[in-house]
Amino acid sequence: MTNKWKVVLFEKMHQVGTDYLRERAEVVISPVPDEETVISVAKDADAVIIRANGKITKRLLENAPKLKVIGRHGVGVDSIDVEEATRRGVWVVYTPEANARTVAEHVLGMIIALAKKMPVIDKAVRAGDWDIRHRMLVKQVYGSTLGIIGLGRIGRNLAEMCRKAFAMRVIYYDAVRSPEVEEYLPCEYVPLDKLLAEADVVSIHVPLTKDTTGLIDAGKMARMKPGAILINAARGGIVDEDALAKALEEGRIYGAGLDVFAQEPPDHTRPIFQAENCIITAHMAAHTEEAMITMSMVAEDVIRVLEGKTPKYPANDPRRRER
Repeated sequence: MTNKWKVVLFEKMHQVGTDYLRERAEVVISPVPDEETVISVAKDADAVIIRANGKITKRLLENAPKLKVIGRHGVGVDSIDVEEATRRGVWVVYTPEANARTVAEHVLGMIIALAKKMPVIDKAVRAGDWDIRHRMLVKQVYGSTLGIIGLGRIGRNLAEMCRKAFAMRVIYYDAVRSPEVEEYLPCEYVPLDKLLAEADVVSIHVPLTKDTTGLIDAGKMARMKPGAILINAARGGIVDEDALAKALEEGRIYGAGLDVFAQEPPDHTRPIFQAENCIITAHMAAHTEEAMITMSMVAEDVIRVLEGKTPKYPANDPRRRER
């Protein structure tokens, strides 16, 4: 018996989710995730699943008339034209709870490594500079102030870890206040400028939108507490990378951690790559075995939609589209 549906993966994903799909549908993996290739593969697809390198554009949707659901292996849906998908009656589903703790752990690791200048010291000692121990002082994390921009699932996990492990004071800024979260963490809502002025560590956890693009520019960095640490494991484009490189070089910012870039893969000749007080990772804060399995199970919601059921984690509701 032939499978009822065709599901196209822009890229390979964990075998657990892939096997789940293959038991219920024909699965095709695109050779590369570029638009032209995917259009040719997905023209008769019932569903597509994208990861960080994929994009769902209006043009792709126009060329996939049978499409019923788009699965996002991960959290952010900024790479999907959700408005156009909704207009065409296509569900968008994602995995909002899959990687929150994993990403928060990655950020916490960056905070500690930067505060203790571990990459700089490691490099010096490997080069034979044992006397660096007499020349360099580092920061204490315990009891310092954490400023979170965007108190979503990842931000809340990070806040909880930092409160429990390091007795950090937690302040946050978000477009929407969360009084119930403020009480149980606890944490304090403050305006963005106040957060920047008071936080010893600023960690960004907002989606990339027209309002957050370029949010942390040179002007905002100038408002940061002197000697603070800045972490961006959210989306590239929120932080001005060249302005950050300059702030690091001038010593106004103590250290920075970047897991995401405006252009990916990034141009490694850019100034930020010359900053030894910047830890750089390859958009992989969520890349643990546990999180990759959970993200691959976006497959469950994809099949749920194909079976005519309501998904558990929708990013839209095409049933409410304007007619």
